[in-house]
Amino acid sequence: MKKRFYRKNEDKELLSPSKTRKPRFVHTDPWRVLKIQSEFVKGFDTLAGVGPCITIFGSARINQTDKYYKAAEETAKLIVQKGLGVITGGGPGIMEAANKGAYEAGGLSIGCNIDIPMEQSPNKYQNISLQFSYFFVRKMVFVKYSVGYVIFPGGFGTLDELFEALTLAQTGKIEHFPIALFGKEYWQDLYQWIDECLLEKFCTISNEDKDLYKVVDTPQEAIEYIIEVIKKNRFIRNL
Repeated sequence: MKKRFYRKNEDKELLSPSKTRKPRFVHTDPWRVLKIQSEFVKGFDTLAGVGPCITIFGSARINQTDKYYKAAEETAKLIVQKGLGVITGGGPGIMEAANKGAYEAGGLSIGCNIDIPMEQSPNKYQNISLQFSYFFVRKMVFVKYSVGYVIFPGGFGTLDELFEALTLAQTGKIEHFPIALFGKEYWQDLYQWIDECLLEKFCTISNEDKDLYKVVDTPQEAIEYIIEVIKKNRFIRNL
């Protein structure tokens, strides 16, 4: 049986409420701010000159024989052939597939790994590898250095990245960039729920919000959509 390793959970410690009359935070949290700052500085400094990238998200639990693993690998390959870099969460599964596709195609392959209680080792297909303790710092880096997302099947973390990007685009906090949801079979129930419940039944989103993403089913369809939106919004010149 594979041995499990446990890391210090920085996010949990930061978000834990005080349980005493003399709060711990007066002694620890001001110093934790400096660690958070150092993660931002390291991320920004390392990636400042990488150029435009596409971030690929998806489950760490998908194995190498899965059709989505192979599709992520091919999608990343097509992305770097367009002169764009690829960023992932740096771990196994879909992340490994995307890094592998970019790396083996001779492109820029970046991994932004996260410390979690059960250790997630960085995959080996990375030109640049960063390690983060805080999810919100890592998420900022994904958004800042991406001009588009391709989101493969995944769990809560993948959905978190999806809805944060949709929220930032909807509210104008970022320029709208292409968000491709890969795999109609996987995403069908979600986008139907968005249409029928959020849009039609409760009117909690606007009709134009549906334009913030597109469901695709092949690597070629994903890259064509990404390039179309990038050109339309003039994110990158001479693409």
